[in-house]
Amino acid sequence: MKDDLNKLKQEFSGAIEKVKDSDGLEAVRVEFLGRKGKLGELLKGLKDMSDADRKKFGQLSNQVKGEIESMFAAKENEIAAAHAGEVEKEEWIDITVPGLQCREGHLHPTTQAITEIEDIFSHIGFTRFPVLDIDWDYYAFESLNIPKDHPARDNWETFFIDAPEGKKGKIVATPHPSNAQVRILESTKPPFRKLYIGKAYRRQSDPSHLPIHHQFEILMVDKGLSVVNLKGMIEHFVHTYFGPDVKVRLRPHHFRFTEPSFEVDISCDLCKGTEFVDSAPCRVCKGGWLELAGAGMTHPNVLKAGGVDPKEYSAIAFAFGIERTLMMRAGISIPDIRLMYKNDLRFVNQF
Repeated sequence: MKDDLNKLKQEFSGAIEKVKDSDGLEAVRVEFLGRKGKLGELLKGLKDMSDADRKKFGQLSNQVKGEIESMFAAKENEIAAAHAGEVEKEEWIDITVPGLQCREGHLHPTTQAITEIEDIFSHIGFTRFPVLDIDWDYYAFESLNIPKDHPARDNWETFFIDAPEGKKGKIVATPHPSNAQVRILESTKPPFRKLYIGKAYRRQSDPSHLPIHHQFEILMVDKGLSVVNLKGMIEHFVHTYFGPDVKVRLRPHHFRFTEPSFEVDISCDLCKGTEFVDSAPCRVCKGGWLELAGAGMTHPNVLKAGGVDPKEYSAIAFAFGIERTLMMRAGISIPDIRLMYKNDLRFVNQF
């Protein structure tokens, strides 16, 4: 028994010396110290010995077992230390080296413009009203004094939704956020000041038009409003957004939902209203002016459609295209409005 224990210890010592990694160490553990390992099989012989021999060889067995387990623990620590060294070497970080700066994104220029516009009007008492992107054509046309035979309601001008008609007509992708006007009049008791911002869906795509673009509009209803109030509101926005030196011109026009109606022009920032840049005709404006918006006194029929008595109240309204408004801001030179939605980071990162 004594010789067998010494032989087993020497065999284990030789096996453990050859171990190079944790897998090899586990194999040695199972072979010698496992439930069916060599040490366990050898110690089974103790039960057949006399009490004196069992006591004698039991002590020797415990001693050998302890030495084997000590050798195993030493090798286990050696392998763990070597592995930790490798991990440390692979994962070592030089904390004195400057780190990599995370790239930060920012809001799209259109969203930035919307935020600025909302802030400008909130300071003079306007509150935001939500706009539907899809609505009944009653709110997009009829309630705005646009009859059924008007060219704007042609399939080549408006996106009609393939859906059943309702009591208020067909469903359309709104060609302007003005569909909110009568909804505001129906739900809000005058006097009030409302700003509404939404998308306009139209069959247009060229350097100055997009099939989907954003517009912001205001509707102000009160007693005794006039064109003077309208021009004052427009000039407040233009001078706040574009600068105090920009001039405003109201040019008579015709819109079905306002009377009287005006086109809103501003002086060209590029040529400063002179029509020339470096002795050459300005490529941006027409005669020193840039067309920017439509405006007017809200038509009495629109007020009636919203349940407001036009003999008691009057209203002013105007609408600006946000992308075009942004393009005309000082220092921004965008030759094609479609560039704003090309998903080109080289363009977007400029703003």
